[in-house]
Amino acid sequence: MKIKTAPKKGKVVVELESRDEGLLKPLSFELQRILVPVDFSDTAKKALQYAVPFANAFDAEVLLVHVVQPYTVPAEFGYMPPELPVSQQEYENSAREELDKLRTREIGVGTRAQVQVRVGVPWQEIVAAAGEAKADLIILSTHGRTGLKHVVLGSVAEHVVRHAPCPVLVVRERERDFIPISTKIETLSKTPEVK
Repeated sequence: MKIKTAPKKGKVVVELESRDEGLLKPLSFELQRILVPVDFSDTAKKALQYAVPFANAFDAEVLLVHVVQPYTVPAEFGYMPPELPVSQQEYENSAREELDKLRTREIGVGTRAQVQVRVGVPWQEIVAAAGEAKADLIILSTHGRTGLKHVVLGSVAEHVVRHAPCPVLVVRERERDFIPISTKIETLSKTPEVK
């Protein structure tokens, strides 16, 4: 590519060689899979309410992911009861049932959706799930922790943004919405049919 000054003041001429032809192709934006981490909070539901119109607009699939943190009891605490009130497997099964209910209630039948329960550190599992599923977008919520809570608990959203293999849309707990959540949106990009 060569850039030269043009005869008219303030203009330039761009000369492209054959190897530069790819620069003229329009950029296309396509979503096939949108991952939504779910912790069953209201803010996570808000992120899902953003994901559904995106999925409908691009005919994409929504992947709901819930991460179960494994039980760990440090040895310093001594005696451990033989069984915890709820086993890890029971908790995973319960989470899967809740995800299925959420999928039915919030997504419905018009949008393709899958659910997945994973065990581990939430941000690591979300990033791993996005990579394995080849997600094109992650839409997640943030609880807006600040100060000491943020320092002590960290931020799942912050870690996901830093390590995700794809773009991340972070939906804040109390923020102006650009998608009208109170109304159902058919699509974001499709135009009505002309008869």
